[in-house]
Amino acid sequence: MMTKNELSQLYYLNREIEQLKIRQRELKTIAEGTTTRITGLPFGTGISDKIGNYASDLADLDTLIAISLQKCWQEIKRLNQFINTIDDSQLRQIFSLRYINGLTWQQIAFAIGESDESYPRRKHNTFLKAAENAESSVIIS
Repeated sequence: MMTKNELSQLYYLNREIEQLKIRQRELKTIAEGTTTRITGLPFGTGISDKIGNYASDLADLDTLIAISLQKCWQEIKRLNQFINTIDDSQLRQIFSLRYINGLTWQQIAFAIGESDESYPRRKHNTFLKAAENAESSVIIS
């Protein structure tokens, strides 16, 4: 059995990757950016390699992104294994659309042929609650 927090890890990993990619784009923009020289102010005569200065940071970000993508694939595999244990086909769709595809409850409702977002949410929550109760009764026994 998985908790909502465990089920949501893929969502947070994807957000983490997006933040890393934003930082990567920012660094590339800084490294590749050019500045205009203001006349009348002193300036250095040395040559500056902006891309070289940021190369290490960019390489580190590339590595972090690659590691996070690998974690995403592992999480997708783990989620699919859990979802495939669910007997109800519609419930499997709900869990897959929510946790693998990252859809909103309204989008899920439309995808399964319902118009009310509370239907898939209620079915999802009822399943998790029942599974949690079943698991806790096994532990107590």
